[in-house]
Amino acid sequence: MKMISRRRAAARMIAAIGIVSLATACAGNGGAGGGGDTGENYPDRNITFVVPFSAGGPTDTVTRMIAEPMAAELGGKIVIQNVGGAGGTVGAGEVARAEPDGYTVLMHHIGMSTAPALYQNLDYKPLEDFETVGLVTEVPMTVLARKDFEPATLQDLVTYVKANADKITLANAGIGAASHLCGLLFQNAVGVKLQEVPYEGTGPALTDLVGGQVDFMCDQTTNTSGQITAGEVKAYAVTTPERVQSLPDLPTTAEAGLPDLQVSVWHGLYVPKGTPQEIVQKLSEALKTALADQGVIDQMAKLGTAPVPAEDATPEAHRAKLEEQLNTWSKIIADAGIKAS
Repeated sequence: MKMISRRRAAARMIAAIGIVSLATACAGNGGAGGGGDTGENYPDRNITFVVPFSAGGPTDTVTRMIAEPMAAELGGKIVIQNVGGAGGTVGAGEVARAEPDGYTVLMHHIGMSTAPALYQNLDYKPLEDFETVGLVTEVPMTVLARKDFEPATLQDLVTYVKANADKITLANAGIGAASHLCGLLFQNAVGVKLQEVPYEGTGPALTDLVGGQVDFMCDQTTNTSGQITAGEVKAYAVTTPERVQSLPDLPTTAEAGLPDLQVSVWHGLYVPKGTPQEIVQKLSEALKTALADQGVIDQMAKLGTAPVPAEDATPEAHRAKLEEQLNTWSKIIADAGIKAS
């Protein structure tokens, strides 16, 4: 009997040890459905930054600027993946459905706040399906045309557009893209409806503008500064209250006589909802480090933009911006009566 009792006691002890070990393992992995790694060993493999637009475009450019210093701060490697389509909603949707473990990160721009108003069947909700990591930069936009386009100034452009609305082509990167939104605001400010030519990204749109295939467009300084400086396009104005340091001779839209056309394109980093807060904070701190890097500051300055202040590269500031912009653009888009197919 004593031998049986000892065996039973030993069995109970082994079972108890197994339960404790299992509980510890679950806690270390975030528990069932808890989002995986709690951050202690993060990252232990490559992190994928999803850009929901084509390679070579302005959002892709900003992402590549910060990826290297962020990777160095995190002690890992960041891989850029371009997933274009439907104004950035294809790539954003993929990230929303990704494992919330910090290894899939989304870089998105103002389009995150406009998509719910544009797409009736959007398969994600920006505030409910993502964790905000931090704002990155706020990029001015420029109004520019093929270099042999007749109008010489922004006021000339307005006059010319009103008289020739049915003959002019306005390029953009597709419905919901920043270039489309800026073009929409231009048409509203001028009071005309133009023939829009959508492209799969602003890279190919700008290429066709330089080649004279389309008449004019709006695009971010991160994508246009080089062509403007080289004289490959005709630039009319920058869409911010103040002039851009890298383009000092380019007037603001207010200075040029069109004060209702003001828009800038803010960018931010997101991870899927449920990503452990320790990982979100690690990403946010790495972002702050990247934005303070002199190389990043210099690169952005050449392209007419700058990093956001450190206090804006936080989940809290980013979420507040997203909420405000969702409200703003829902009204603008509803008033314009625009819906994406």
